[in-house]
Amino acid sequence: MDKKVTVIGAGNVGATTAQRLAEKELCDVVLIDIAEGLPQGKALDLVEAAPIEKHDAFIHGSNTYAASAGSDIIIITAGIPRKPGMSRDDLIKTNMNIMKGVTAEAARLSPDAVLIIVSNPLDAMCHVAFDTSGFPKNRVIGMAGVLDSARFRAFIAMELNVSVENTHAFVLGGHGDTMLPLPRYSTVAGIPITELMSAEKIEALVNRTRNGGGEIVSLLKTGSAFYAPSAAAVEMAEAILKDKKKILPCAAYLEGEYGINGLFIGVPVKLGAKGIEDIVQIKLTDDENAALQKSADAVKGLVADLKKLA
Repeated sequence: MDKKVTVIGAGNVGATTAQRLAEKELCDVVLIDIAEGLPQGKALDLVEAAPIEKHDAFIHGSNTYAASAGSDIIIITAGIPRKPGMSRDDLIKTNMNIMKGVTAEAARLSPDAVLIIVSNPLDAMCHVAFDTSGFPKNRVIGMAGVLDSARFRAFIAMELNVSVENTHAFVLGGHGDTMLPLPRYSTVAGIPITELMSAEKIEALVNRTRNGGGEIVSLLKTGSAFYAPSAAAVEMAEAILKDKKKILPCAAYLEGEYGINGLFIGVPVKLGAKGIEDIVQIKLTDDENAALQKSADAVKGLVADLKKLA
C-alpha cells in the first residue's frame, strides 16, 4: 500500500478502526499501544484474517512510535474512561497528559500527517493536540459530528422504516449534551424530516442523538461505543486518503466562522488530501445560532479547565 495510517490506542475503538482501514484496503496500518503485547496480538490477528477478508493491507503492532514514521494520517483514540470515584477534573487531566505525550511522539515522526482526534473529551483534546503538534489548523480534526450525525440518521431511518442510505443529517456543536442536531438540514431522499414526522417525534430523536453515547454505555455497563466511532473515523480518513472533497461535520478550529474564535467546534467542512480544505458556513436561524453559541460556551469551559490543570 502506498498510504500509511497510524492508530494510537489498541482498545476497542482503535482496534476496530485498524480493522476497518485494512478491510477497505485504504492503507497499511500501524497500531500502537503502551500495553505490552496488546497491539502486536491484535495486529497479528487482523493479518491472519486478511486471506479470508481478501485484502493485502499490512497491519503492524508496536509499543513504540518508530514504525509510525511517515504516516499520512494519525488517528488518536488513546485515553481512559471515567472510573468510579474519579472527578471530571481528574479525567480531563489524565487524558490531557496522555494526549500531549502521544501527539508529541507521533507529530515528530510524521510532520506532514493529518491528525484525527477521537479521544474524549473530544473538543478539549483537539486543543491539546493542536497546541502540542504545532500543526496548522487544517491538519487537526476532531471526530464527533460524523458519529453524532450517523446516530441521528440511524434513528431517523428506524422511525420512518426507510433505508439509512436515503438519510442525510447534520449535527453541529460540541460533542456532548449541548450538540446541535439540525432537523431543517436533515432529509430522507431530499425530503426534510420536518415534512415527514411531527415536531414531538423529531424532538425525541434529537434528544436520543444527544444521549447516543450514554445510551450505549448504560446498556453495555462495562464499556462504551466503538463500532460507530471507528466507522466515523474511517470515513474521515478515507475522504482524506482519496482526496474526496467530502462535506462532513467535524470539529474544526474556527477563526471567526459562525461568530466563534479560537475554538474547536463541530461544523460542516470539506475533507481532502490537505485535511480541512474549507469550512462550510450554512445559514442558521436565530434559535439554532443561539444553541450553537451555547454549545461553544460549554467547550470554552472545558478548554478553561485544561488551562487550569496544565
